[in-house]
Amino acid sequence: MSNAGKDTSAANDLLKSSSLYREFQAEREEILKHKWIESEKLGYDIGFERALTDWIIRHRASWRKSRQAGTN
Repeated sequence: MSNAGKDTSAANDLLKSSSLYREFQAEREEILKHKWIESEKLGYDIGFERALTDWIIRHRASWRKSRQAGTN
């Protein structure tokens, strides 16, 4: 493996172990769950952007509070 490949791999490992990346991934999972639930209710795929906007408006603040409190 070239040095560039090793550097990229090390950077990816560092990124994936960062708390910011883990928080991003957890939030993305919640948005995808919300997308699935709301799509099921409506009978069609609402799309990621609509789910994202709706989740941010309706759930993000309480989700973050519960994560910070360690209850999630």
